Amino acid sequence: MKIDHSQPLEYSTEQNRLNILGFWIFLGAEIMLFATLFASYFTLVDRTGNGPAGARIFEITPVLAETFLLLTSSFVIGLGIHAMRLGNKKAMLTFFVITLLLGLGFLGFEITEFITYYHEGATLQTSAFTSVLFTTLGTHGAHVTLGLFWGTFIVLQVKKRGLTPETANKSFIFSLYWHFLDIVWIFIFTFIYMKGMT
Repeated sequence: MKIDHSQPLEYSTEQNRLNILGFWIFLGAEIMLFATLFASYFTLVDRTGNGPAGARIFEITPVLAETFLLLTSSFVIGLGIHAMRLGNKKAMLTFFVITLLLGLGFLGFEITEFITYYHEGATLQTSAFTSVLFTTLGTHGAHVTLGLFWGTFIVLQVKKRGLTPETANKSFIFSLYWHFLDIVWIFIFTFIYMKGMT
């Protein structure tokens, strides 16, 4: 394995560069998944039947808390990648653990939000609107959950093996995934919550 020391560690081998390219292609497929969910949401948003509309069930405080936690986690994982590029394993691991804790806090708010919706009469079967709402939010939440497990394995691997071209590559790819989830959340925040509250 030839290591190019002129590149950041995560790009330092040909295999690493191919892994990153492959992951960008995977994110393209993920964009199509969420684009389909958003298109479905925009089509069904007014089909509430006898169930509640977004304006009745959406609450700004938990949504702002979720947004703050997720966007802060995106900034913190950026700090983690910066620390990784400086070769500071301890700082990188600290930032990654903080990112995961923020993600866990986000999930806690989202689960509480789902329970609140249920008690207000909004379930997966209530209407087309609630069905697509839960599907969209649930798909994003499932991705965050996967990210928490993936990130935990990255932390354990870096702790055990140190910063190598392989662990740096995996860490960087994970950070791309996490940033992607934050971008999707910005769309959810803007086009589902903010638009739905008006």
